[in-house]
This record gives sequence, C-alpha cells and structure tokens, in this order.
Amino acid sequence: MPSRKLKNYLRAHRKRSGLSQSEVALLVGSRTGASISRHERFRRQPTFRTGLAYEIIFGIPARELFPGVFENIQKATLARANTLAERMRALPSASQAAFKLNLLQGILARSRSENRPHTL
Repeated sequence: MPSRKLKNYLRAHRKRSGLSQSEVALLVGSRTGASISRHERFRRQPTFRTGLAYEIIFGIPARELFPGVFENIQKATLARANTLAERMRALPSASQAAFKLNLLQGILARSRSENRPHTL
C-alpha cells in the first residue's frame, strides 16, 4: 500500500535550512511569517509565484515541496486528458483528432514514465 504524501514539506525544508518563518516570508515577499505558517500547516495554498519562490529558496522542485498537491492535480489532469482523448476518438475529422490524440498520449506517457499507470 503506497504511503500517503503530505500536501507539502515546507516546514521540514525550512527547519533544515535554519530559516525562521519571518525570514522565509521576507524571501518570498510576504509581510509576516504568519503566511508561511499558514502554508506549512496546510491552511492556505501559496500562489504560483510564492510556490516558485519556495523552489528557489530551498532548491527543491515545487512538485517535491508540494507532493500531495501535485498528486491531486496530476490525477485530475490525467482524468481530464482521458476524457478529452475519448472525445477526440469520436470526431469525424481524423487528422485534427490524430494530432490532438498524439499530444494527449505524450502527456500520459510522461506520467507512465514516472511509474504512474494511466490509460488512454
């Protein structure tokens, strides 16, 4: 049974770095450490900009800083890719549908190469 991933590992990386919440807040452009606390305790999701700042600060890809969030987004996106692929197969215009199906197969193939089985 696969282990459940936390939504994020911000607190662990911040502690490991020796930075305080206030110091991280300054680095990400926030006024106080309270916003960092909310991110660490899963009370709020950081903006895309702040998520990228965390990646820069800790030197860890955002998908590894926020693995639970990434996993949820990945599942939802791949489910929608399968839905779209089904629609493409039903289109009478084969050339346009084939191009789009190739794109969708690429999306799902990248996922499979990460050991995440999905269908198309």
